[in-house]
Amino acid sequence: MTMVIKLTLIAAIFFLASCVTSMTPIEVNNMLPTLTKSKFISQVQAEELVKTDKCKYLVKNRSYVVPMSLGPQEDLKNGAKGIDEWVKLDGGNAYVLKNYKWITVNENGGTQLHIEFDTLLFQ
Repeated sequence: MTMVIKLTLIAAIFFLASCVTSMTPIEVNNMLPTLTKSKFISQVQAEELVKTDKCKYLVKNRSYVVPMSLGPQEDLKNGAKGIDEWVKLDGGNAYVLKNYKWITVNENGGTQLHIEFDTLLFQ
């Protein structure tokens, strides 16, 4: 295979992969906890843990706009990094994912991930 054909094939694969601009809720919910160093806690779990003094909220309703990347998986990796940084800065070790959405940011259909979460200290 010539180099031109290889490069064209790689470019076509890259283009098709970049057309996917978001992920399903199940994909996000399954993947995000594997990408963060901080402990993922569901909203229901958090409320129970707070009631039993096993956890306390540090910052509620934190929002983070993830830098644009090449696709949703990279967006989520960068989002996980941002969550971990905020959790650490807040003095915590856990988070609750409250909401997320990909926002279209340019005329070419480029998207940017916005994440809303709470930071917690899990005992």
